[in-house]
Amino acid sequence: MANAAPQSTSAADAGDAAVAANLADATQAQGLQQHDVRDGSQLTANVSEPGAHHVEEPTALGFNTTGWVGIAALVVLIGMLIVKVPAKIAASLDGRTALANGQSQWITGPAARKDGHAWRARACAVLTGIGTVTADDPQLNVREVPVERQPLRVIVDSRLETPLTARILQGGNVLMFCAVDNPAARAALEGRGAEVVNIANANGKVELPAMLAELGRRGINELHVEAGVKLNGSLVREGCVDELLVYLAPSFLGDTAQGMASLALTSLDERVALDFRSVDRIGDDLRIVARFKGEH
Repeated sequence: MANAAPQSTSAADAGDAAVAANLADATQAQGLQQHDVRDGSQLTANVSEPGAHHVEEPTALGFNTTGWVGIAALVVLIGMLIVKVPAKIAASLDGRTALANGQSQWITGPAARKDGHAWRARACAVLTGIGTVTADDPQLNVREVPVERQPLRVIVDSRLETPLTARILQGGNVLMFCAVDNPAARAALEGRGAEVVNIANANGKVELPAMLAELGRRGINELHVEAGVKLNGSLVREGCVDELLVYLAPSFLGDTAQGMASLALTSLDERVALDFRSVDRIGDDLRIVARFKGEH
């Protein structure tokens, strides 16, 4: 988790930001990791109703809750928690998600796309990156199934390059994470109804684990990811995704097309191990749900 609370451009109470910073420090002092608080064996989320953000109290915390540091860490665990982060990927049978020029609409069929919207609908928030915004101009809302509320739309945009005409900005309900201080771009995006939060890491990119902590603080307990090859790779490398929702189409796109996640491995020993949880046919396509080894 981040050592300091993120800088939000909303009218958030400065006192709350200070408390969040102190609690994050306390959590780090306890040695908690972002991966630890998503252990499904210790806690569950109630997602039976649209928009439900309830998280049941953990039953096996596994750390010292005595003293002020322990109490602060417990508050962070309950209040800054994302239980489930599935990443949805639509790909060809050879694992390609877009042509070299970025074209990806549509690889899978209408039944798979409708099923994907049902998975969007169950989440509190849907996340994508600036690459997908510029390449596909998605709305990133739920349209194929009836819903009582739309999930929050989240964009990872380190340099605030989202076009003001982007369809994802229509209707508000957008939260953007960036890594630059650009008052003009920020003001323009806020004028389109987006909230902008600056959480930068040492490399000038969005600090992804701190982003998850901020979303958890806001009551988001399931974050549905629909991103491109670069952001998918970053989320996997930093342990910010616990499940893959992969739709495979019966087609080939070839070696020049883009893959699922940019990992740049140099040895098979570095490969990411997964457990298949289910394989189902959805229309002409396959839907595979797989969890990372060590997740429950």
